[in-house]
This record gives sequence, C-alpha cells and structure tokens, in this order.
Amino acid sequence: MMIEIAVLLGFGCLSGVTTVLFGFGGGFITVPVVYAFALAEPEHALGAMHVAVATSTAVMVVNAGSATFAQRRTGRLRREYLWPLIAFIGLGAVLGSFAATAADESVLRWLFVAYLALTIADSVVRKGFVSRQEDTRPRALGGFTATAGGIGIGAVASFLGVGGSVLTVPLMRRKGLPMADATALANPLSLPVAVIGTAVYAFAATGTASGTAHVGYIDLVAAGALLCGSLPTIAVTRRVVGRIPDRVHAIAYLALLAAALIAVVVRR
Repeated sequence: MMIEIAVLLGFGCLSGVTTVLFGFGGGFITVPVVYAFALAEPEHALGAMHVAVATSTAVMVVNAGSATFAQRRTGRLRREYLWPLIAFIGLGAVLGSFAATAADESVLRWLFVAYLALTIADSVVRKGFVSRQEDTRPRALGGFTATAGGIGIGAVASFLGVGGSVLTVPLMRRKGLPMADATALANPLSLPVAVIGTAVYAFAATGTASGTAHVGYIDLVAAGALLCGSLPTIAVTRRVVGRIPDRVHAIAYLALLAAALIAVVVRR
C-alpha cells in the first residue's frame, strides 16, 4: 500500500506540471496509473477503466480549478475564447458522462487509445501546431465551432475522462494562439467536463466498483494521493509558464500524449 501511495504521489506531481504547462488537468497522467492499480485489486478489476476515468475526472476538478485560479492574472484566460464555448462543452459533458457509465470496459479503453492516436497524428500533420509564425494574429471562434465543436469536445472528453485539453489546445493553436495561451485556456474549459463527470460517476457505480474507499467509481485514496502531489507542484510550475519556447512547448505536448498512449496500449 505504501508503495502504491508513493507512486501515486509521484504521478500526482507530474500531473501538476502537465496541468499548468499543457492544460491536461491530470487526465492523461492519472488514467493509466490508476487503471494499472485498479486492475491489481480483484474487487475492482472488472471496472478498472471506469475507476480510472472517474478518479481522473475527480482529480481534474481540483487541478484545473487550482491552475485556473493561479493563471487568472496572467492575461492568458481570454474571455472571447471561453464564452460561449465553455457552456456548450458543459452540455456535451452531460451526454458523454452518462454514455461512459454504460459503455463496455474494453470499448472505453480502446476508444481512449484511438482518441490519443488521432490527436497526435492530426497535430503532427496539420500545419500550425508544432510551428507557429510569430506574427500570426489570433482568429475568433466561429459560431459553429463554439456550438457543435463545444458539444463534441465535452462529450468526448467526459466519456474518456481526459478533460478536453487534447481537443481545446489543438483548436486554439489552429486559431493562432501561442501554446502558453492555449494551454492556459484548457484548464477553465476542462472544468465543466470535470464537475459534471465527477457527479455522474459518483452515483453511477455498481457493486463491482464501489467500496469503503470509493464514492461510486471514484477511488478516494488514489485521488487524495494524486492531489497531495499535484497541488504543490501547480503552485511552483505556474512561475515558468511563458518562458518555454513555443515550438519546444508544442513538441513536449505531443511527446506526453505519445507516452500516455504507449502506457495504455502495453497494459493488458
């Protein structure tokens, strides 16, 4: 148990870094590690991916909220990109969370893998993500992007427990924003997904996933350990945002997605 806690604390620290630098909220870091530990517990093995997604979503509420608060004075949380996109993401999150609770365990896992692979491929192939011209002027979100795009982001993100940064960051890059701004916006845009998903998962578990250390599908011990590592790290990491070269920031974002993809694929 102590080894498990120590590992979770370490990954919590890593999730704090990725929350601030990449807007992940912890999802891509916490899902693989909680999934691995849940598989090792006979009473939770049948619902391991559901436990991983639910716990990740609960951690994301605190991480994304903390990072949003820390970045509120930087000027990177641009209102014109937050509203009304955030409202439609919330609507999509309701649909995705309920769908996830009814999904087959293997389907959830492989959709998570496919989601990561497609995102990496799109970001590498599409111009403007890795390399951005310094004189590029940010473009406004269109009405269709804010409505249909927002609902789609919310539904997919809540279904997979990843917060939405993997969709919102590439979207903001396509609109010409620097990585520092795109990742900063990913945190508040992840909050409706995290809050709604946590509420649904807390009341949706069956007997195979619930227990004394669980609220619904949410593993309280794992969530607590992850947060103990992430919150202090968020406070420290926010000081380096904006100092990283834009291209390096973008490449590091894709490298972390690739690492999460490998972690889930190799774990059987």
